[in-house]
Amino acid sequence: MASETSGTYFTANAVVDKTAAGTFIPEIWSDEVIAAYQSNLVLAPLVKKMAMAGKKGDTLHIPKPTRGDAHAKAEGAAVTIQNATESEVQVVIDKHFEYSRLIEDITDVQALASLRQFYTGDAGYALAKQVDSDLFALGKSFGDNGGDYVGTGTYNFAGSTGLEAYAVDSVAAGDVFNDAGFRELIQKMDDADVPMDNRCLVVPPSIRNAIMGIDRYSSSDFVDGKVVNNGQIGNLYGIDIFVSSNCPIIETANDNSAGGDVKQAMLFHKDAMVLAEQQGVRSQTQYKQDFLATLYTADTLYGTAVLRPDAAFNIAVNG
Repeated sequence: MASETSGTYFTANAVVDKTAAGTFIPEIWSDEVIAAYQSNLVLAPLVKKMAMAGKKGDTLHIPKPTRGDAHAKAEGAAVTIQNATESEVQVVIDKHFEYSRLIEDITDVQALASLRQFYTGDAGYALAKQVDSDLFALGKSFGDNGGDYVGTGTYNFAGSTGLEAYAVDSVAAGDVFNDAGFRELIQKMDDADVPMDNRCLVVPPSIRNAIMGIDRYSSSDFVDGKVVNNGQIGNLYGIDIFVSSNCPIIETANDNSAGGDVKQAMLFHKDAMVLAEQQGVRSQTQYKQDFLATLYTADTLYGTAVLRPDAAFNIAVNG
């Protein structure tokens, strides 16, 4: 039978009892959750991040200045004042996610540390997966994509030699990641005047093998003295490549007559997206006397937005 505590229903199988758990020391819980969260993020560290800790309000206003022009300076003449035409991007802090466990009092409170590490690791993984998933969802607003993946913000590889605009039910099993198509995407970024640095490619695990078959690919395993970030597997044409199991399915195998799930990969510049954190990962505890147990909760509060839609592309890949 369920009991109600502070508006939340707890059932018997939702409680970690002596059989299921050992110890949960609050300080260790907090440190381990944060460590697990940071180690599982792939996409979030690659985008523009802004901290709102301690600031009030639920919307962050980010100026979006336009590029100016250089003017020749004539001797004795005044400088040319350029008109300010800045717009702004609004980031609404509306994503609040939590992970909670109810731990019963137990006698041997210092036992089973490995199980404690599982729960803290699971909390960090769950929150990190949610943040990365929200950033992947921004791909629906790349280019002129109008809330889905069809538009100038999404392409797929055609056969093994090129690139074409993505359309539903068009990605065949033979449309694999290829060198020529990837170079075309890089050209599109160059044409949009996207800076050369801080470009990244994030792909699902199934695409890793195809990338490793490209002659110009350099594995991160053979780059001496370089710090390797979460999920990073190497570099191609100066662009760091990352693998993420969070790459979402944008078209299921049932909807794709060619067979196979169609997943989203992403080529982008750091300034294409923004992650605004009003509250990083926080761990809290509260004793629940009616259960003779401690409620442990980890949560985070943030917002995401597309900052520069022409500086990123989705790649629809089969598999």
